[in-house]
Amino acid sequence: MKIYSRAQIYEADKVTEQKEGIPSINLMERAGGYIYEWMHQRLQGGKVPIKVFCGIGNNGGDGMVLSRYLIENNYNVTTYVVNYNDKRVPDFLEAYDRLKSATKDWPVVLTEKSELPELTSQDIIVDAIFGIGLNRTPQDWLKKLFTAINDSKAYILSVDIPSGMYMDMSPQEGDVIINPRFTLSFQAPKLPFFLPATGPQAGMWDVLDIGLDPEYLATTPTDMELIGKQEVLQMYRPRPEYSHKGMFGHSLIIGGSYGKMGAVILASKAAMRAGSGLVTAYVPQFGVPILQTALPEVMAETDNFNGKVFEEIDFETIANAIAIGPGMGTDTKTVSAVEQFLKEQQQPIVIDADAINIVAVNPSFMEYVPKLSIFTPHFGELKRLIGEWEDDFDRIEKTAKFAKKHDVIVVMKGANTITTYDMKLYINDSGNPGLSTAGTGDVLTGVITGLLAQGYHPMEATMMGIYFHGTAADIAINQYGIESLMASDVVQFLGRAFMDLFAKPEQPQEQQQ
Repeated sequence: MKIYSRAQIYEADKVTEQKEGIPSINLMERAGGYIYEWMHQRLQGGKVPIKVFCGIGNNGGDGMVLSRYLIENNYNVTTYVVNYNDKRVPDFLEAYDRLKSATKDWPVVLTEKSELPELTSQDIIVDAIFGIGLNRTPQDWLKKLFTAINDSKAYILSVDIPSGMYMDMSPQEGDVIINPRFTLSFQAPKLPFFLPATGPQAGMWDVLDIGLDPEYLATTPTDMELIGKQEVLQMYRPRPEYSHKGMFGHSLIIGGSYGKMGAVILASKAAMRAGSGLVTAYVPQFGVPILQTALPEVMAETDNFNGKVFEEIDFETIANAIAIGPGMGTDTKTVSAVEQFLKEQQQPIVIDADAINIVAVNPSFMEYVPKLSIFTPHFGELKRLIGEWEDDFDRIEKTAKFAKKHDVIVVMKGANTITTYDMKLYINDSGNPGLSTAGTGDVLTGVITGLLAQGYHPMEATMMGIYFHGTAADIAINQYGIESLMASDVVQFLGRAFMDLFAKPEQPQEQQQ
């Protein structure tokens, strides 16, 4: 699913108006009507108090249309106009007049001098104050209103984006954002929904198709995309009936050190579960019996030294995909071995964990990293790699520039893992907080490597790997719960994640026959 910029959404509005030959107020009527249908399906005419807070721009106009529909269908509605300046847009004024013609209970106008309205936990509050155009900190009296709405414990529904949230920058010091239970985002989700500083404040969200021009939406390229089941399904390649292990690639996982053999075992097993025909782990000598006891399906190679860390990386395996880093440590001997290894590589590799830390401390090593290699850092490793950042948007920008400069793929692990390549962002929609536990990053490395070995393009292997990794965790928590999820559980449920790709969505109960 594409994620559009503010400018693209505005352009989609104009294109729709031109192609359909309609005035812009018609789009406002359409948007407000769709919000009404969404609410009506869930309320079915209930008498719960609904309080609609409308700004004086297009978002407020959508709220005005919604209020009118609710009033015309006998809902218990109070409408507020949040009058934050004197520049009311024409469509808002038209929607305002239409509302006033439909009821004797005209909207209550709120200004800086007004008392805050009485709000209770029994209310439904619709937030239609600010839309995607907000680009500066709201006035103090608006922050007090936002705080009162949040403190009311009411069910809050935000229209398109929560008021106080910016489309393209993080909250500023002292900002207040309305925290809805649910956000109805027009046509596509918004980038802030997926970032640590703002995602939790958007609550649950859904996309509401308001009928913007489908040709424009389909043909307009975007710099952001949400990767879910449908996108992964298009990348997936079914296996032929007559096949053998040699057709599905050989993965080589380089890692392990004294006390950290679990990392390479998890990565190796994940590569196997991801479908790699063969997997070899290159480990220090002491790790061979540990590896082959824990994972008999995986072959082993080792260096020529009998130490606790790597002193060289010299293998005979002819691999289709290589990952390096899980559990390998950063001993000075290992650093030298990694440098020599990188100098010899020609094809894209997966670089994780301590291999990232080694490269971060030795930035000159980046000149040896093959193009389209895949870096999979968590936040700490990313900070070592690209330096400090000010906020989420700065982190994304710096990471994207790093990836562009070196022609590599960088996976910013975390909730809604974001991948960047060629200044574009790919946001994963699977996964849960249970993945916040040791070893899950090693599992992800193995999954990506296993897919890369099967001949998937590095970007396909990355996006599919992240999705399957998150989906396996989503399925696993049904058995183990979020708190008890372990990395090995994610490996265990990878097969179910692949099966889920082809599962039909459940139908509503009334449609099941």
